[in-house]
Amino acid sequence: MARITRRTLLAAAPVLASAAPAPTGVTQFVRYLRGSEPTHGIVEGDLIRRITGDLFGSFKTTKETVKFSTQKLLYPVQPSKVLAVGLNYKSHIGTRTPPVNPEIFYKPITCLQHPGADIVIPKDSKNTHYEGELVIVIGKHIRNASAADAKDAIFGVTCGNDVSERDWQNGAQKDLQWWRAKGADTFGPLGPGIVRGLDYANLDLSTKLNGKVVQHSNTSDLLFDCPTIVSFISRYVTLLPGDLIYTGTPGSTQRMSPGDTVEVEISGIGTLFNRVV
Repeated sequence: MARITRRTLLAAAPVLASAAPAPTGVTQFVRYLRGSEPTHGIVEGDLIRRITGDLFGSFKTTKETVKFSTQKLLYPVQPSKVLAVGLNYKSHIGTRTPPVNPEIFYKPITCLQHPGADIVIPKDSKNTHYEGELVIVIGKHIRNASAADAKDAIFGVTCGNDVSERDWQNGAQKDLQWWRAKGADTFGPLGPGIVRGLDYANLDLSTKLNGKVVQHSNTSDLLFDCPTIVSFISRYVTLLPGDLIYTGTPGSTQRMSPGDTVEVEISGIGTLFNRVV
């Protein structure tokens, strides 16, 4: 896993991940290695202040700080499950009929990948695409929640890449449940951290392939907003603290090749950077 630097937006060359400067009322949480053990911290300028306790319950800030630029960031939570929404941006639906309800599917936990780590394309894959997305992090145990309760249950958001093998998704080798099309190992990059206090309905999202912008939109273009997604899922599936929901990708996507770099940047959150091998 590669080293992490903070100042993506100011750097001339691509970096592995960056947290965005936090406006007033906004808190950024990251997960990183403390020796060989993972721990959480709060980003304070160029430092990370370690916290102890339950991230989603009662935690305490400590006096221990480390430099952001020297840390190995991990994907920010360890969920009980990972869900995702298909066809949720008007620009991605195109001429297809918009869904009546959010189209939900699962991604296995083992698909998650750290900021700065490699996206590994399977040897028999010929058509693997990026999908830059906003990802919801659940903060409460909820079941059958109203939209208002669902909004309150959202702990924060982060950046994600719902990597997808199109031939296994829709082609001649189509999977019944996209188990490898969207669930192969490393097909779920996530990070750099979780941000609380943003307006989730008005965030700019862009994806870069080899430094070139290939996706650009705003979460105001979502067909189903974050509370609606959470409420709908909770009618049927109990959501637990730390669970993840990838909310969909805008516009069109392209095939990635070994040697490529992919960056997913969301305003107020930062940049998720991964190389393709």
